[in-house]
Amino acid sequence: MTSRSLTGELAAFAAELKFELDPFQRQSCEALEGGHSVLVCAPTGAGKTVVGEFAVHMALAAGGKCFYTTPIKALSNQKFADLTERYGRDEVGLLTGDQSINPDASVVVMTTEVLRNMLYASSDALRGLSYVVMDEVHYLADRFRGAVWEEVILHLPPEVRLVSLSATVSNAEEFGAWMETVRGDTAVIVDETRPVPLWQHVMVGRRMFDLFDDKSSDAKVIVDEDLQRYIKHRESVDRMDNWAVPGRGRGGPRRSFRPMPRPEVIAKLDDEGLLPAITFIFSRAGCDGALAQCVRSRLDLSRDDERETVDAIIEKHTGDLPRSDLEVLGYWEWREGLHRGFASHHAGMLPAFRHTVEELFVRGLVRAVFATETLALGINMPARTVVLERLVKFNGESHAELTPGEYTQLTGRAGRRGIDVEGHAVVLWQPEVDTSAVAGLASTRTYPLRSSFRPGYNMSINLVDRMGATESRALLERSFAQFQADRSVVGLVRGIERNDSQLRKLRSQLGDESFFEYIQLRERIRERERDLERQSRTDRRQAAVNSLGALRRGDVVAIPSGRRQGLAVILEPDATPGDPRPLVLTEDKWAGRISAADFPTPAESLGRLRLPKHVDHRTARVRRDLASALRSTGITMPRRARTGGKAKAADDRDLQTLRRALRNHPAHERPDREQLARIGERYNRLERETEHLRQQVAATTNSLARTFDRILGLLEERGYVADGEVTQDGRRLARIYAEADLVVAESLRQGVWRGLGPAELAAAVSILVYESRQEGGYLGASGPTEPIRRAVDATIGIWSQLRADESRHRLQPTREPDLGFVTGVYTWARGDDLADALLVSGDRGNPLSAGDFVRWCRQVIDLLDQIHNTADDVEVAATASKAVRAIRRGVVAVDAA
Repeated sequence: MTSRSLTGELAAFAAELKFELDPFQRQSCEALEGGHSVLVCAPTGAGKTVVGEFAVHMALAAGGKCFYTTPIKALSNQKFADLTERYGRDEVGLLTGDQSINPDASVVVMTTEVLRNMLYASSDALRGLSYVVMDEVHYLADRFRGAVWEEVILHLPPEVRLVSLSATVSNAEEFGAWMETVRGDTAVIVDETRPVPLWQHVMVGRRMFDLFDDKSSDAKVIVDEDLQRYIKHRESVDRMDNWAVPGRGRGGPRRSFRPMPRPEVIAKLDDEGLLPAITFIFSRAGCDGALAQCVRSRLDLSRDDERETVDAIIEKHTGDLPRSDLEVLGYWEWREGLHRGFASHHAGMLPAFRHTVEELFVRGLVRAVFATETLALGINMPARTVVLERLVKFNGESHAELTPGEYTQLTGRAGRRGIDVEGHAVVLWQPEVDTSAVAGLASTRTYPLRSSFRPGYNMSINLVDRMGATESRALLERSFAQFQADRSVVGLVRGIERNDSQLRKLRSQLGDESFFEYIQLRERIRERERDLERQSRTDRRQAAVNSLGALRRGDVVAIPSGRRQGLAVILEPDATPGDPRPLVLTEDKWAGRISAADFPTPAESLGRLRLPKHVDHRTARVRRDLASALRSTGITMPRRARTGGKAKAADDRDLQTLRRALRNHPAHERPDREQLARIGERYNRLERETEHLRQQVAATTNSLARTFDRILGLLEERGYVADGEVTQDGRRLARIYAEADLVVAESLRQGVWRGLGPAELAAAVSILVYESRQEGGYLGASGPTEPIRRAVDATIGIWSQLRADESRHRLQPTREPDLGFVTGVYTWARGDDLADALLVSGDRGNPLSAGDFVRWCRQVIDLLDQIHNTADDVEVAATASKAVRAIRRGVVAVDAA
């Protein structure tokens, strides 16, 4: 390429490229060479990483250091391979949770958490650091890990130039303004031009339509008329078909819509020249089901001359897998799909399988992939076409419609730069799909970046250790979270000013002071009635809390309403003050924890059921037998009691006094009373709203510092901080990076894991990392051996005490321990087969997928590594090291990226 108009290091860098720099790439690199930090926001596939690679070039040219950070290990491995190919193995290193290659190199690729840990430890590796590249910096919006990005940005030495690469966000200027505040001179470069134009389509049955009419523009979006006309015709025909064929045993219409089989969708795309394609299906089971459909069909997208290359890549990634595990891993069906050019891709797959699919797809040897949305997060797997089966996905709590940002991120994979002239996004039509809504999703460009930063125990103890409490508060006030909160205050204050002006106008319409007094009397009566109703609800809840706390093991109770309505037996009582959550088994075979919210009236024991000494309620057979025994007791559901009781209002003297004063007030007899009262109600409503805004302003200002002070108060109570200094126990906590960091630190301090064997220790600590995918994760104290049961019981006791302290300090509670992986990781760590470990690891009797099993094993390994490095007890530290070796075998050790 020509570098005629470029100068300095940029000219030398550009001369090595096989393409000419885009304007945004050139602008970013020039700003970087000019000594500025840069924030680059551009669409997926636009080539943002070129700017990061220029930072690497600049560091090497000046004899300095560059750290290149990514959010996930797979991206780190990918970037390590790219940079090693360009600069050689001597210049490039890699640091992830479980890999360390050439860590003293001039250029080190790492996950963002590794850099955060280096900063807190004041690592010697930071000496000479001149550039840090933060790839996918928009991850700071991630509610689980986002805080790490802000911690790095805030803690990096001021002389380090920061290169932040982000997907397109609508508040890039706001983010850039914050970066300039905390990092100094920062150039913000935003480019919204897709490198490959994207065409939007809707597939209705076997027909493909453009989504937008030719007359559409950015100002006015018009849905294609042919598409609308065909859908109306299709719906009309479907309605006629529904009514023409009577339903069996039931009149009226029946739903006859059936989606087009997936092999036929892929074949249609192939006919239209739209492969390779990624079909996003928002469920792992759906992805595997799509693969199974294609394997059963005659679909074949491969070419004969590719079979040998495909086999070589499969062998490269999976050759080390034990032959005995291939059957349980579904290897042969998976391999058959790859031979025919299609595959699934999701987090539940074995990493070795997932990485095989990624390489084959990038090389064009797999042409159709069925994937969950995790594929859209960073992995470099562009396609010609992206297909969306549905526009609704489960967000962890409920099924919700895709946001414009999610839609843009998913469809951003369509169009391969340098290969495709255009990319294509295809939505599969179903009766509930509104084409206008699809057009809105495809044309909306509002997806702001929102900070997820909040102080936790580990962050707070590290801050205090490094800079003391006063400077820590000042640093928290400089976070992007507080920056956004402070900006929102400006809008709130404007709202207060508008409301105050409106209140003055309404006050003048009410006339003399006498009627204003009357209006205030009416408002006081309403407030008193609301207070009495709230008190009544509080009393009812407290009665339910007291009754739940008094229940004993084996008591039979009636859950009066909701999804779990019916009889239940108490398996494990819980007398936690204020929020008891006993473990129960219902007559419908559901095991889980219930709370006061399930009981509008107090719970009472209807009888007793004799229980075995140990009840493994995670086993389907045990639940079935217990539920049968519960139904056989002859105990029946009582008639539903009324929850109201005698109203407190009838006996309340204050309320009676206020009502008498209202009736005796002179304004009560005015003919225009109700007309003015309506104005008074508007006045009172607006005054309440204004007071709420004032409270929001007060709560928003310095909110992070207040949370930090509450955390500090709890840590001081527990001896992790004393007289403003971090204690020895506090320094241990500072080196524990886990969601349940304080529970881990307390468990080590109290010695509850002492005396366990390697497999037993792995089982006990798993409850602090594992999280069931289904409702009701925390299922009470159990385990395959008595030492495990004791250790788990003690760990849960520590968490329970902490939860009470967190409630008292008004802190967000630490997540409940989850026992779903105890038996599985114990089985594996003691050397049993993979099939046995998967079978006992699942939720509700369903075996855990191999990919999930490996992922949870590696998270347990990570925590065990930390225990090995932080435990004062030599025996516990040694056992943790042995446990790591016991788990890191077979599928867990293969392709550990």
